[in-house]
Amino acid sequence: MGSWKNATGRRGLPPDARRPATSTHAGILRPDQFARYADLSRPTPDPRLDPWIEHYWTVAWNLPTGTTYLSEVVPHPAVHVTVESGTTPHHGLEMPAALVHGVVTRRFSIPLSGEGRSFGIKFRPGGFGAWTGDDVGGWTDRVESLRAVFGAAADDLLRDVLGESSDAVRAEVMDAFLLERLPAPDPAYDRVIAIVAGLVADSSLVTVEQVAERFHVSVRTLQRLFRRYVGVGPKWVLRRHRLHDAVTLIDAGEYADLADLSARLGWFDQAHFTREFTDLVGVPPGEYADR
Repeated sequence: MGSWKNATGRRGLPPDARRPATSTHAGILRPDQFARYADLSRPTPDPRLDPWIEHYWTVAWNLPTGTTYLSEVVPHPAVHVTVESGTTPHHGLEMPAALVHGVVTRRFSIPLSGEGRSFGIKFRPGGFGAWTGDDVGGWTDRVESLRAVFGAAADDLLRDVLGESSDAVRAEVMDAFLLERLPAPDPAYDRVIAIVAGLVADSSLVTVEQVAERFHVSVRTLQRLFRRYVGVGPKWVLRRHRLHDAVTLIDAGEYADLADLSARLGWFDQAHFTREFTDLVGVPPGEYADR
């Protein structure tokens, strides 16, 4: 079951992840199926943006008339900013649009049909709050116009990004926009990002108390920092990473059986694992594996 993680619980992080890595590439459900309907890439931002931004991402699709594909993702604890276009609405909104997506606590589902494209910024957990000064908890499970953050400049960004046909040039446009608006240093955010990077890298951390002890901070302070900067609590983040691990291992076939998988990933028993997996993914783990 080999290379995914070793005996110390260290996760195998994406080889192209910016350092410190604060997320993995896990999350897309049934990734092989997704790849048949849409093209995904992750352009690299300017290195000066690394403290706040994990990566850019683009998704493009062009489906035959009458074809719809339901794209589903188990989201990371990250805020995204997107510039989107298409022949059908996205998120119940007319296109084109520049949007802010707060942390999504449920499964993220979007039907893809017609032709469309999204160019996104994936902020590091806490990065959006450090950038804007906002309490990120207020954005959780919300999708709003980017005007709420950048005012009329959001309209200019929408026009300029959509005016380019190459993702590489779109990334350069986004770089220029963001580099003109770099935030001030924030020591509290630096503390958050160090903690997040540590718990992402080490899957042996499964409780809030373990994280607090590892990083020499009280549980109450840890909870306060996460709700202000990340938008969800540390317990939620730990559970989400563990479910990402489960989906990744099932997709890769790297497990003996579901009892083995739930034990490896630290669930109390298989019943708890099955309930949490089903609540988020929408089907039990055995059914997901059969698909």
